[in-house]
Amino acid sequence: MNERELLRKIARDYTNLLKENLVGIYVHGSIAFGCFNWEKSDIDFLVVVHEEPALPQKEAMIQTLLALEKSGPPKGFEMSVVLRRYCEAFVYPTPYVLHYSNFYKERCRADVKTFCRQMNGTDADLAAHFTVTRAVGIALCGEAKEDLFGPVPSEYYWESIRMDVENAAEDIIKNPVYTVLNLCRVLAYRKEGLILSKKDGGVWGQKALPVREHPLVQEALLCYESEKIFSFDPAQLRRFAADMLARIAGKGEDLSQRGNMADAGTPQ
Repeated sequence: MNERELLRKIARDYTNLLKENLVGIYVHGSIAFGCFNWEKSDIDFLVVVHEEPALPQKEAMIQTLLALEKSGPPKGFEMSVVLRRYCEAFVYPTPYVLHYSNFYKERCRADVKTFCRQMNGTDADLAAHFTVTRAVGIALCGEAKEDLFGPVPSEYYWESIRMDVENAAEDIIKNPVYTVLNLCRVLAYRKEGLILSKKDGGVWGQKALPVREHPLVQEALLCYESEKIFSFDPAQLRRFAADMLARIAGKGEDLSQRGNMADAGTPQ
C-alpha cells in the first residue's frame, strides 16, 4: 500500500470504530504540503472526536496502526486524537486524549491497555499541527477543515515551532537534514510569516540566507529528496545552527528578506 491507500484504510477502520463520535480525520505534515518521501517522512494525521473514546476504542485505534506497521513507511505514523471543542476554540497547550508515534511502538506492543489509559495530556506541538491543517491540511473524512479549525493565535504557533528548534545545536549533529531544513522554515516564519514544509523552508533558505550557507542547505535538500547520505563538516553544522538560532532570536545579521510574524491562521 502507498500512503494514500494506508490513510484510506485508517479512515474506514476509524469510521466503523468511532461511528457518530467521529468528527473527521485530517492529514497534515509532508503529505499535506506535497513533499512526502516514503523513506524520510512519517504519515501525520489528526483524529477529531466529539467526546473522548472509550478505552477499548482507543486500544483498537492503536492496534490498527500496529497492524499496518509492516505496510507503512519506516518512520511510521503520528496520530493525535483531539476533541472538537479545542479545534473550534483553540487552547494552548492543546489537550489531547490519545497520541501515537513510532517512538511509542514497543511500549504499545508490550501493554496497549496501560498505554491508552495513560496517554493523554497537553501538547504544544498541536499549535503547529492545527495551523498546518488549517492552511493546507487534507480532510480524509468528516467536516470540512474550514468549518472546524479556528485560527491559532500567531504567538502560539510561533512558540510551538520555536520550541522545535531550541535544541538545534545538539540535534544538528544527530539529525542534520531535518534540523537544517527545520531551522530554515522557522526563520522563514520569523522573517516573513510563511508557513512552510521542511522542503520549502530549505528552498526559502537558499534565497534568503547568505551565499556561504547555500551549499549546506542544498546538501540537506538533496538528501531529503533522495537516498543521498548527508556529508558535511560538523564544525560547519554547529556554526550554521548557532547563526540560525541567533537570527531566529532576532540577534543575528540582517537579511535582505524582511517581514513580520503574521497571524498563523492566515498564511501569507
